[in-house]
Amino acid sequence: MRLLTSLLILTFITYCVYPQRTPTDKMFTVVFYNVENLFDTENDPDTEDDEFTPEGNKKWNSEKYLKKLKDLSTVFHSINSRELPEIIGLCEVENKKVLEDLISTGKLKKGNYEIVHENSEDKRGIDVALLYRKDEFQYLAHRSIPVHFKFDTASQVRNILYVKGKTGKNEIFHFFVNHWKSRSGGQQVTEPKRIYTAVTLRKVVDSIFNFEPEAKIIIMGDFNDEPTNMSLHSILQANNKQKNVNPRELYNLMYNNHNLNNIGTYSYKGNWNMLDQIIVSQKVISDKKNYHCNYLSGTIYQDKWMMYDNPKVGMLTPNITYGGDMYFGGVSDHLPVFVVLRKE
Repeated sequence: MRLLTSLLILTFITYCVYPQRTPTDKMFTVVFYNVENLFDTENDPDTEDDEFTPEGNKKWNSEKYLKKLKDLSTVFHSINSRELPEIIGLCEVENKKVLEDLISTGKLKKGNYEIVHENSEDKRGIDVALLYRKDEFQYLAHRSIPVHFKFDTASQVRNILYVKGKTGKNEIFHFFVNHWKSRSGGQQVTEPKRIYTAVTLRKVVDSIFNFEPEAKIIIMGDFNDEPTNMSLHSILQANNKQKNVNPRELYNLMYNNHNLNNIGTYSYKGNWNMLDQIIVSQKVISDKKNYHCNYLSGTIYQDKWMMYDNPKVGMLTPNITYGGDMYFGGVSDHLPVFVVLRKE
């Protein structure tokens, strides 16, 4: 009975917005969301985006596009009812134009957002990006980190986006936005590419620690792996250890949620997967004087309107935009994850 009660409490924490007693000037909200193919309606001759045009198989048009932008704006506005997120990491965005359209939609207009984006080598043209509120976060630098597989030189995958900046409190943060190789073709067959991507990311993280041992690092993304898979747990060294921790080890804020039943960010054939995660360096948790979080701060956001009562699996699942070429009109096939940092 005691175990059941603990699980129910943790589940409640997982799906609820961070306590609202904290004044907004002492809050700093970081969100990641796989927005499921945010394409404009124009045909780009340099990428394989034909299906997301009015003439394509999906009959993607301005009405559907504007609805998706509005829905995404509603999600980001709703995540923290007291303020718009300071940082938004995104994946599955086609180009800078869709990002400009997004930050100009609905209540996101008030966020005064700026965009960090680089075109990647993905053949479909889908990228990762970071949005930041320039009144709350000062951009310092960024770079796009390519991932090239020595064992498969023909493979084209999304780059990792690195952004460095500082908050209004002059705290330096290092952000990484990821979208790793999917499991399409089989989890084991594709796993080496995610492991190699983790090696690439870990090298950059270590280079930051070499110059800044107490760096505040936040890694977010759709990793297409679970927290306990080798790529994240062993190679990236992201775990849920709270004692006797090596300063270079990372803490996965979604790790403990992964161990609960019916909790996740992506539903596949009725099984929840924790593919979308936020991972932090030890200093993000231990620095109690400045912006920090705790071990239970990793949160999945969902609202009823974002979900579909799926009769095939007997539960609510994310309401998708498309299933194949069939339009369902949902916001995304993933759920967003977020963390609210606070300052005492």
